[in-house]
Amino acid sequence: MRALFLSWQAWALLSAAFAALTAIFAKVGVENVNSDFATFIRTIVILAALALILAATGQWQSPGTVSARTYGFLVLSGLATGASWICYFRALKLGDAARVAPIDKLSVVLVALFGVAFLGERLTLPNWLGILLIAGGAVLVAQRA
Repeated sequence: MRALFLSWQAWALLSAAFAALTAIFAKVGVENVNSDFATFIRTIVILAALALILAATGQWQSPGTVSARTYGFLVLSGLATGASWICYFRALKLGDAARVAPIDKLSVVLVALFGVAFLGERLTLPNWLGILLIAGGAVLVAQRA
């Protein structure tokens, strides 16, 4: 069981499951509130939960041990996350969760493309086929019947 939680695959599946729950909970949560305010509440909950996890597991780290480069990229990542959440909650406010979430998951396709373009990652022919299938599937799921 311990080995399961040391694998990236297990954590990725948990991420997908929690992301699915996020879409459902958020869709209900934004019904009677401004989507930006809903994002603000979500962010406070995440900050509190992470602070508790860091404190409980003894993983708190001195800010001085983090390099300027690391801070820079984490700040950029945080800004991108915030923009993503704001857009996602706005989309959920306006559209069906079953259609918004697949379009949001086109991020999988974009990560693959950005990984190749900016990080020098290499993908095989089956990888590229998977990317095309993900993109096509997201578009098909998002279509109105």
